[in-house]
Amino acid sequence: MELSYANVLLFGLAVFLLMGVISFIRQGLKIAALIVLGLAALATAGGVMWS
Repeated sequence: MELSYANVLLFGLAVFLLMGVISFIRQGLKIAALIVLGLAALATAGGVMWS
């Protein structure tokens, strides 16, 4: 897989969203954590398929 700026940007976004998931779980907001986890999965998939 060739890494471009877009790949790195999308993977960085996924990591940022995963930190949000951890924060929401600690606050007890499980539905919000699931929504943000879905967005993180989409960002990761976009990073993989961008090439």
